[in-house]
Amino acid sequence: MKDLLLIALFAFLGAAAAGLVGLVALRVLRRRSVAVSLAVVAAVAVGAMLAGTMAVAQAMFLSSHDLKVVTTVCAMAAAVSLATALLLGRRVVAGSRALTAATRSFGDGGSFAPPTGAPTAELAALGRELAVTSAKLARSRAREQALDASRRELVAWISHDLRTPLAGLRAMAESLEDGMAEDPARYHRQIRTEVERLSGMVGDLFELSRIQAGALALARARISVYDLVGDAIAGVYPLARELGVRLDGGSVDSVPVEVDGKEMTRVLGNLLINAIRRTPADGTVAVAARRERDEVVLSVTDGCGGIPEEDLPRVFDTGWRGNDARTPPAGAGLGLAIVRGIVEAHDGRAGVRNVPGGCRFEVTLPAALW
Repeated sequence: MKDLLLIALFAFLGAAAAGLVGLVALRVLRRRSVAVSLAVVAAVAVGAMLAGTMAVAQAMFLSSHDLKVVTTVCAMAAAVSLATALLLGRRVVAGSRALTAATRSFGDGGSFAPPTGAPTAELAALGRELAVTSAKLARSRAREQALDASRRELVAWISHDLRTPLAGLRAMAESLEDGMAEDPARYHRQIRTEVERLSGMVGDLFELSRIQAGALALARARISVYDLVGDAIAGVYPLARELGVRLDGGSVDSVPVEVDGKEMTRVLGNLLINAIRRTPADGTVAVAARRERDEVVLSVTDGCGGIPEEDLPRVFDTGWRGNDARTPPAGAGLGLAIVRGIVEAHDGRAGVRNVPGGCRFEVTLPAALW
């Protein structure tokens, strides 16, 4: 028993010495290829066994013949281990280089395609994670590009809508100042109308900036959808009567929601004004509300003839007004963007789809508990 313990001790000391040498080698070569590190690890494993054997032999526990046999076995094991380590290292290096090349193209703005046949599970998992990250960044870049395009369009349209009334205001003011106006009262009324329109445009810009900055403070209260729709219809009735458009609110269920009444009335008002202006005279704008499971769906259906399918995804973008809405009274194209912002602030969603003869805007809100 004592001899066995001594053999174990000498073998441990020899193997430990080989292990220390291997640690030093790994530290010195830590910046080299992983193939070199794998070769060092394989050499340490065989060297530890050989060093332990030599230590036991020096302590006279092995004969010279046995030492030669063990040394020969260790040499063969070392050759096979080093060859295996080098082959594995080359595969890992090749996989790492392929992953690096794919990541480089991904960093340059392209899409990431993980290389096939990853040599290790870790590299395969890293490739999958990079593919997911690439998809997220691609969506983010697409949203950023769409937002930039929307902002450029908004600036162009706002500039157009400001230049025209400001030029008119300047001309009327100069006419009044020079005493050249034949009907000063009419000029005063026109100036007031233009100023009110510009004030509404500035108000919409301010409201949209609050929404996009996340600074829209909501005073939620329990209210019936029936009352919301009634208030909104009452607010737009004069415009509908002036343009000869009928308002139909007979399909509104009295279901409760917890919303900011003022902001949600603005949502319905914007949708109704947009629908009334797009519906020809003698047409009908219908408002409906129904409960679907845990949600309340409010819809405004007009008779505009429909929206081109390619424009449907852009309807709620900031500044979008369609191809035939570049002049007053279309506004700055902010009304529907404000609608979406307010609805999303209420944890809801806004959508639009074409129906026979027109289109239907839908606002979906969480239903309040009975």
